[in-house]
Amino acid sequence: MTVLARYSMGPAALAGAAIVASSPQTVLNGGIPATYAVTGAAGVPLSFLVIMTVMAILAVPYVAVARHVPHGAPFYAQLARGTNPTWGLVGAAVTLIGYSALQASLYPLLGATVSELVGAGEWWMWALLAWLIVLLLGQYPGAVGARVLGVLLALEIAVVLLFILAGFTHPAPDSGTVAGAGLAFAPSSLIVAGATSTLLVYAAAAFAGTETAMAYAEEATSHRAMAVGSALAIGGGGVLYCFASWAYGAWIGFGNMQDAAGRQPLALLGEVYGNGIAELSTLLLVTSILAAQSSFGAAIARNVFALAREGVLPAAWQKVSPGAKGGAPLGGTAVQAVTSAVVLTTMALAGADPMATIFPWLSTIGAVCVLALLTATSWSAFTFFERGLGGSESVFVRRVCPVAGGTFGVLALFFMAGSVGTLLGTEPGSSLPWLVAAVIGAGALTAILAGRYLNRTRPQVYQGIGRGIPDGRTVLDPALEDIEV
Repeated sequence: MTVLARYSMGPAALAGAAIVASSPQTVLNGGIPATYAVTGAAGVPLSFLVIMTVMAILAVPYVAVARHVPHGAPFYAQLARGTNPTWGLVGAAVTLIGYSALQASLYPLLGATVSELVGAGEWWMWALLAWLIVLLLGQYPGAVGARVLGVLLALEIAVVLLFILAGFTHPAPDSGTVAGAGLAFAPSSLIVAGATSTLLVYAAAAFAGTETAMAYAEEATSHRAMAVGSALAIGGGGVLYCFASWAYGAWIGFGNMQDAAGRQPLALLGEVYGNGIAELSTLLLVTSILAAQSSFGAAIARNVFALAREGVLPAAWQKVSPGAKGGAPLGGTAVQAVTSAVVLTTMALAGADPMATIFPWLSTIGAVCVLALLTATSWSAFTFFERGLGGSESVFVRRVCPVAGGTFGVLALFFMAGSVGTLLGTEPGSSLPWLVAAVIGAGALTAILAGRYLNRTRPQVYQGIGRGIPDGRTVLDPALEDIEV
């Protein structure tokens, strides 16, 4: 059986890979200003805390089941084991659609940012360069990529912290720390007519990617490392975004939300710390997007690898790099590279606007997929534990969190459904937002049909869905491959 580079990623590496996927610099420079500008509400910081809490509840059963089902395609495996193999295939399809959409959405964002920064080249030219870099990074095991991305993450978090300090020390006249807190964290600032659902949806989109730590299950040093990594990603990201949005609101003034569209964090960084820090922040925005692309690419590659190893996808796609420093999913990396190339080429040839069309559509599809998957795995975790497939987990883990997380997830999906038009920028009453559901539904339907076909023609593969977990006692570790006995 083919395996990845086992026991090579600790809690820090796993947390870094997950936080990088959510791209803190993108949230600071794009998500937070856009949320204030679109909603006009002061409760953005509180919305991050609310979504962080929901994500934490959703993560409890997800991480708990992963202890018993450590798999490179976690949503696929958990849904298969908690419900049935067909639902596992649906989970795999939605995962690949969601992560591919999120990764592809970042290419036009990076291309447009670099093109504007250097004043030369079409967005797709810079996106092509990023595509090549992501493909190159995918040739290395997760631990190697985590070290590279970890350095970039540390730098961008440092810049976000500098912005937070600048925002609190240079507040608008009516938005000092005490007054600002009263507005930012008041429930009335979150429950605003016509804005509440949009606030929560924007906040939820910022957390997309923090759940990817489970995709490195085969490479993690232990289940505890995955649990700690996930907690750090969700908790750390939530607190960071809460303070960053609070500082931003304090800087522009909570009573002047209409100015958010024209006030960029880079301006404050340059004003307080000088042009050097502002230029560094601009550069880190580009590298942050690139790091997020690489992180999503790694998650896609591991999902493809896991499905190929179980015979659901072509066997050639389970190829990994050889040798003591090998264990990288080369087959999966190639598949995600081809997929993103097809999507980008189609968009470029169609002349789609990179920021007005490609980015919002693909990122919205991705965010809906991630939330739907987390909600579904919460409910499947409940049945998983009810079947006695767990261990000595408490009632809180086995029942309370799955039911609470599944319920909150369903509510969040309804909130998101009501705000899809706002995210896409379509006219009120337009039927275009239904295309998001159509894309995801088409993927789910294809998976259901594939499940029926597999069950009829290859029942051994169908019954083995979600069960292809290597036994460390019988499978050669890549780290030992070069040793001759």
